[in-house]
Amino acid sequence: MTEYQQPALYQRFLRGLALSPERAALRIGATTVTYRELHERALVTAGSLGSAKVVGVLAGKSVTAYAGILAGLYAGATVVPLHPDFPAARTRRMLELSGTEAVIADERGRAVLRSTYGDDEAGIPVAEPDPALALAKPRPVEASDVAYMLFTSGSTGRPKGVPITHASTHHYFRLLDARYDFTPDDVFTQTFDLNFDCAMFDLFCAWGSGAVVDVVPPGAYRDIPSHLAERGITVWFSTPSAISLIRRMGGLSPAALPTLRWSFFAGEALRCADAADWQAAAPASTLENIYGPTELTVTITGHRWDPQTSPELAVNGLVPIGAVHEGHDHVLLAEDGSETGTEGELLITGPQMACGYLDPEDNRGRFTERDGRLWYRTGDRVRRLPGGELVYLGRLDSQVQVQGWRVELAEVDHALRSCEGVQDVVTVARPVEGSTELVVFYTGQVRRPAELARALREILPKGMLPRRFEHVAEFPLNSNRKVDRPVLAARAGELLGA
Repeated sequence: MTEYQQPALYQRFLRGLALSPERAALRIGATTVTYRELHERALVTAGSLGSAKVVGVLAGKSVTAYAGILAGLYAGATVVPLHPDFPAARTRRMLELSGTEAVIADERGRAVLRSTYGDDEAGIPVAEPDPALALAKPRPVEASDVAYMLFTSGSTGRPKGVPITHASTHHYFRLLDARYDFTPDDVFTQTFDLNFDCAMFDLFCAWGSGAVVDVVPPGAYRDIPSHLAERGITVWFSTPSAISLIRRMGGLSPAALPTLRWSFFAGEALRCADAADWQAAAPASTLENIYGPTELTVTITGHRWDPQTSPELAVNGLVPIGAVHEGHDHVLLAEDGSETGTEGELLITGPQMACGYLDPEDNRGRFTERDGRLWYRTGDRVRRLPGGELVYLGRLDSQVQVQGWRVELAEVDHALRSCEGVQDVVTVARPVEGSTELVVFYTGQVRRPAELARALREILPKGMLPRRFEHVAEFPLNSNRKVDRPVLAARAGELLGA
């Protein structure tokens, strides 16, 4: 096994270091850090962590954060990326659940620790980089060691820790190396917060090819074409919600994004209309819709957009999510738990799958035994297309019963998008006095509710029509730039008096 075939996630950075030692590894505004500089900084910080086995990185998108992630990996520790804008109580809970033994923090992160624990910071030491303690080289790790741990929302309101091993990331990035042609001349956007698993794609695809990671500031969305041209961006990755935002800012005119070679979207369902508009704006770019929950190591399927064939494969106007990665098995389950060949809940097993949550009590209903193997239940309903690719239909909990009728919320969204002047739609369901009521939020031109109801009558019985149609200037987004559905659901409850 050569050095770069070893499973340690940090080997990808070392490969980039060998390819581009004096070239930029990271750009944040006017600040540029070379591969050699980032490597040396990470070695110093890693040595300053002592014997800590679990390291929290509590920082904004600063050099401290990016060097901190690398330092934790160099130290042979499990890295726990944390968001400094999260509520203090939630951050404290994640630190305690993960067993964090040391924290790498910038000024924002230190302020969070003080507000959370007081001056003593609860005995969790904050790493103080000391050149005298610098490691000579990264510490060795085993394939089964946990590279990083991310926290997802739990149904009980308690965050669930997802440990991802070096073996899982090794399999994942080996597949991506074979699929994509990234080079040291590429410039990757970094739109995701570092506690969101898609950020790992940005960092380790870029660093594994000797390319640069360029952090996209919020203000750049006012004029993305100028920003991408100025920064020489060649690889874009974001949630699909960014497309709507950029369109509203006038950034999706034909050929407006000529520097892009690759465009990736994940984290939400991608609409064909959005993919087509993006492709027209970035004609030299290959566009992919990639899908995967955190528990399956960033993404587990991918569909390469083709303007001729992809729309024909769509369901409810949504781009297919593609085929499951090599080396994995998947099944679809019907409502009664039996396997089905066409449509059902997606279950996956294979080398990218986490072996369970940090707290085994959280595994119930998500990690399940079948045929002597452990499988992950995604909670997503998909349809298998004739060629073997999958298309996303919605979450299991997005299918609701209204007056005895089964309603797919994505179908309501799709129908209303066909109305003149309507740009995008999100339908939410709320319990009201023992029944379920639908509320539609939409962007674009203000339309009379009767016009919208008329469009829905073509697919829904009268008793299933939404109670309210609410126009919004834009959808609320959470910290990962996904549509914040809980905020919309709360607003729906206010509108219905529930």
